[in-house]
Amino acid sequence: MTESVTLFSDRPGFAHPWREALDRHGFGVKLLGSDDVGRVGVRDLACVFDASTPAFDEDELLTVVGYTRAAGGFPIVHTEGAIDDVVEEICWGQIVRSDADLERVAASIARRIDRQRGRRFEFVTVSPSSGDVLAILGDGHSALAERPLNDQDDGTDIVAIELADDAGSVTLELESGVQIQLQAATFAPSDEVVDIPISGERLGQRLRQLRLEAGLTQAELAKRTGIHRPNIARVEAGRHTPSLETLARLAAAIGVPTTRVLSEG
Repeated sequence: MTESVTLFSDRPGFAHPWREALDRHGFGVKLLGSDDVGRVGVRDLACVFDASTPAFDEDELLTVVGYTRAAGGFPIVHTEGAIDDVVEEICWGQIVRSDADLERVAASIARRIDRQRGRRFEFVTVSPSSGDVLAILGDGHSALAERPLNDQDDGTDIVAIELADDAGSVTLELESGVQIQLQAATFAPSDEVVDIPISGERLGQRLRQLRLEAGLTQAELAKRTGIHRPNIARVEAGRHTPSLETLARLAAAIGVPTTRVLSEG
């Protein structure tokens, strides 16, 4: 059965270029109007919102993409103008402004709606700043595994890294000949909801302090994380409390564990 991508638009002709691009990647198209958002299940679905539809003003566009992300869908915005940074972050940067963008996004949908991608390795290497292991998962989540990795790790250099065929595990070969296997699932962020133990204002202060101690500007931190600088500024000013996933990305880019950002000390 062919999977479909749902388009939300009130404009005639909007679906045509999407049909062509999605057909090349094995997807069908379901076209709905702006009033249909919230009436259909969006979990595990890619949903394209036409930002030029009059009903999707700035607040409503933020609402529908936020709803789609919260409900477990994959929001995409097609626009002919400027988009709020928060909308772009909710969409993981999947904003279509040109035909080239449309083709790029269409090609990425199959991977994006694969809910298991976060439990497979995309890339594993040795950290450039230490001998620790840098693991990047298919959903973009990145994590550092400090050495020694386990009781078998004798501290010698990693000389070979081999991903399993399903990318669910990786085998590291040490200079001593010892082989260590790591599972991608152990690097995936926990789905458990955890209360942030300090206020948003205090959290922002801690993040700013640690960023400055690391010698980073907000722009440099934005480049490392892919999070737009104005959004980082909102967090540091205490105007926005990030998710734990976002906080972990910021902490990793600064070079500290997430728990250090969350601590009161």
